[in-house]
Amino acid sequence: MDIQEQRHGAVTVVKPVGPLVQADAEQFREHLESVLTRSLGRFVIDASAVPYVDSPGLESLAAATDALIAGGRSLRVCGAGETLREVLDLTGLGERFEFFDDVTTAVRSFL
Repeated sequence: MDIQEQRHGAVTVVKPVGPLVQADAEQFREHLESVLTRSLGRFVIDASAVPYVDSPGLESLAAATDALIAGGRSLRVCGAGETLREVLDLTGLGERFEFFDDVTTAVRSFL
């Protein structure tokens, strides 16, 4: 899995490219922890290039959102496909995220 990162002003956009599965989940979780520390919680996950996610991948997303919720914030996700949204909803995790259609809308939500 490739993890791309861009800055949009004070907001960091993290874009994982490829399936978020066990082999990459730990690396992704560590990357998100690093971004959380550097961005003071102002980051967005662009899920437009994530075709599917497995249980360890879901756990990495849950860990990130738990850290943000503890600080009174929520994880912003944009570009999530129908499959990812359905998996998050079926597992009960969907309500813990804020979903946006695209990066621009997600970044603007911090204003």
